[in-house]
Amino acid sequence: MPRLILSMDGLVLKEMVLEKERTTIGRKPHNDIQIDNLAISGDHAAIVTILNDAFLEDMNSTNGTYVNGQPVKKHVLRDSDVIELGKYRLKYITDGSGPQSEQDEGVSFPQAAEGPAGRSAPAMQEALPAASQSVQSPAAVLGMIQILSGTHAGRTLELSKSLTTLGKPGSQVAVITRRPHGYFITHVEGTVFPVVNGRSLDAQAHRLNDHDIIEIAGVKMEFFSQVAET
Repeated sequence: MPRLILSMDGLVLKEMVLEKERTTIGRKPHNDIQIDNLAISGDHAAIVTILNDAFLEDMNSTNGTYVNGQPVKKHVLRDSDVIELGKYRLKYITDGSGPQSEQDEGVSFPQAAEGPAGRSAPAMQEALPAASQSVQSPAAVLGMIQILSGTHAGRTLELSKSLTTLGKPGSQVAVITRRPHGYFITHVEGTVFPVVNGRSLDAQAHRLNDHDIIEIAGVKMEFFSQVAET
């Protein structure tokens, strides 16, 4: 189970297991992780845990939230990431994670060279997989994504991992998580939220249904499901 190690100036203060779906961090007493320091906002950040995957979100804090020295608003946590809140450090640890090739899948849509019409078309390439543990759902239904636009239109992606990352890092990123009761899409990074069936999503996880049309980073794709082979 993922855990956090809280330290300051190299001195370990506490170790916490991420048992809740949502863990809050801040100066106020109601937070799950209270850090009584004026550099920390009352409600500073939150970590949402889905199966063995965790997403860090800055809660509009005054001094910001950093991961490995970089400011973040939303961030998919990787094993050994260091969250920085003022002088405090929270190291994210995933126990028992296997080789990265066995882990979750990522697909990014960076800008490609200009096409015949002079417009930059989004290209798709396999991104480095996330360092969170792959968990297979017991459900017999397997989700699929078919790319509808861009240079890889027609390609089909199998959503067999617990988490698949989609989008353009640094611009717009979303994740599709595989849970026992279905597939859910969640916005992770960027000011523009994913669009499903023409409607922009909010910060909450959204359950996907057959033939939903998703648009992320200018690329349209269709979600559908089929019976998994046994």
